[in-house]
Amino acid sequence: MRGPALRAGLRYGLEAFALGFVLGVIRTLIVAPALGTSIAVLIELPLLLLAMAWRAHAIVQRSSALAGNGDLVVMGITGSLVLMLAELLLGLALGISAEQWYDDLFHMPGVAGLAGQGPLALFPLLVGRAKRVRAE
Repeated sequence: MRGPALRAGLRYGLEAFALGFVLGVIRTLIVAPALGTSIAVLIELPLLLLAMAWRAHAIVQRSSALAGNGDLVVMGITGSLVLMLAELLLGLALGISAEQWYDDLFHMPGVAGLAGQGPLALFPLLVGRAKRVRAE
């Protein structure tokens, strides 16, 4: 079944959320006041994606149960969905309605975060395929 891929995706998504939370606090309190919100997000996003590519690599390397491309796709999609759900739940906890959270995805800085979801979901597949090519 896909249990190992789902567990790996859950871990991947929660790690992305935790790192994004820390970087978001730094962005909001330090970088955005000095450079503006949009510039701060454009600085934060590559750092987050670079770190999550490294984490995807580490998770895939450690799990021998992730057998093929299907498992890697499940891991990436699960991680991306977990991240989005965690962001929504944080927004709700901070008093932002689900409608407002959704609308914010289509305006800066939300659109940058939404654009980062694609690479985030693809990293497990990309690093997993690279692992298999090196093994051959």
